Amino acid sequence: MRFLPFLALALAVIPSAEASAQRRGEQLEVLVQLRTGRLLPLPEIERRVLPTMRGAQYIGVDFDSSTGIYTLKFLRNGDVIWVDVDGRSGQIIGRTGN
Repeated sequence: MRFLPFLALALAVIPSAEASAQRRGEQLEVLVQLRTGRLLPLPEIERRVLPTMRGAQYIGVDFDSSTGIYTLKFLRNGDVIWVDVDGRSGQIIGRTGN
């Protein structure tokens, strides 16, 4: 009975280890895409988008490695604005918010 907590812990760690390995694989794929020029680096995306968002405060970015889409987040007059950018072409593909 003393080993039951350890077994539960081991079973809980296995899925997180698999998820961690998956994240590392995704990160490696993104790195390969960046190095081969198939994906634009974040500073290049920011250089293209930030000037179009005058009067808004840049508050961060998310990246979806499965789609190659950067989502830049801005704040203007209390409203959050999300700008979706194709990481391969650098083109703005969507925008939500004011």
